[in-house]
Amino acid sequence: MLIYLYDIKTNLNEYNKIKRRFYYNLRKSNLKNCEYLTKSVLLVPEDLEHEADIFFNKFIRYLEVYKLKVSEILEF
Repeated sequence: MLIYLYDIKTNLNEYNKIKRRFYYNLRKSNLKNCEYLTKSVLLVPEDLEHEADIFFNKFIRYLEVYKLKVSEILEF
């Protein structure tokens, strides 16, 4: 299981435009069925890792992205 943490980092004038484009493209991709932990944390199965990497690299100029590989997630 992979966890992608992301945050949009751009100036205020472009923020809404980038945010709309990012979520529009996310809904069109195969990642649309992935589970959200919060609005900026996405759980991705390992078989979609390559597609997620390609997707996030399209927006790398506007995002700060971290990828975590985990074997177990516990909820308290």
